[in-house]
Amino acid sequence: MNHRLMQDPKKTCIIIAGPTAVGKTRLAVDLALHYNTCIISADSRQCFRELNIGVAKPDESDLARVKHYFINSHSIFDELNAGIFEEYALAAIDEIFQTRDIAVMVGGTGLYIQAFCEGMDTMPAVDPSVRKTIADDYRHHGLDWLQKKVQEEDPDWFATGEVQNPQRMMRALEMVRQTGKSILTYQQSKTSQRPFRIVKIALNLPRPQLYTQVNHRTDSMIEQGLEDEARSLLPHRGLNALQTVGYREFFEYFDGTIDKARAIELIKRNTRHYAKRQLTWFQRDEAFTWANPLDQHQIIKLLSSLV
Repeated sequence: MNHRLMQDPKKTCIIIAGPTAVGKTRLAVDLALHYNTCIISADSRQCFRELNIGVAKPDESDLARVKHYFINSHSIFDELNAGIFEEYALAAIDEIFQTRDIAVMVGGTGLYIQAFCEGMDTMPAVDPSVRKTIADDYRHHGLDWLQKKVQEEDPDWFATGEVQNPQRMMRALEMVRQTGKSILTYQQSKTSQRPFRIVKIALNLPRPQLYTQVNHRTDSMIEQGLEDEARSLLPHRGLNALQTVGYREFFEYFDGTIDKARAIELIKRNTRHYAKRQLTWFQRDEAFTWANPLDQHQIIKLLSSLV
């Protein structure tokens, strides 16, 4: 990487992480306005121009008030992974730091945040046909099939990886089929040192409250037209970008294997499961300070003592 960033203790990136629907976007926009700065999204789906309602992008007024990086920056046909995000985000924060001392990063994709903070080896390119075959097979045969294949072909990763996360498992399977080696081979053992300070805040709510917000947001997405959006994307359902909660369930409804009410029920359930996995990921990182998103005054007070 060839970034211009020099070691400067005044430059700080505030990271706002946490589970889906907890209120990260609202807080990040408020903080960006408070510090007169920009936001880098760390969401592996909001970057896609073709996905809107189902990925809960910031609304147009927020995008107009605060410059966002990694929103509508890519197409669902582009290859995207944590290594590519690392390169993009370091270039973005370099640009922000040319005129500002503080940047805000917000998102729930833990691997992307880890790549930004600690570095990640660049993975070998995967042939699109390999990726498509795996995505098609997963769509036809389901999670049990995917788990079985990963266990057979990359048992080392399967022993420690996120075996309930289809995106992670498909990525592991892609790598072993492309290179003949476990994806663990390409994970770097040393942590990169960044030439700026990183302050990590993770948001959480009592579980019943968080799940209520997940359910309400799903209902809102349905009202906004998620079904029509998913139908427009149906021809591209095999792409990795569309192995995503909110679209996957509607594809099953379009196939006739479930009814619409069941699809909506599954979106809510699978989103709650995703939120739980996100919490597990961020709780492993002791550098995060946990906060309630409703207590913004306390968060700003905390940041004032750190930034």
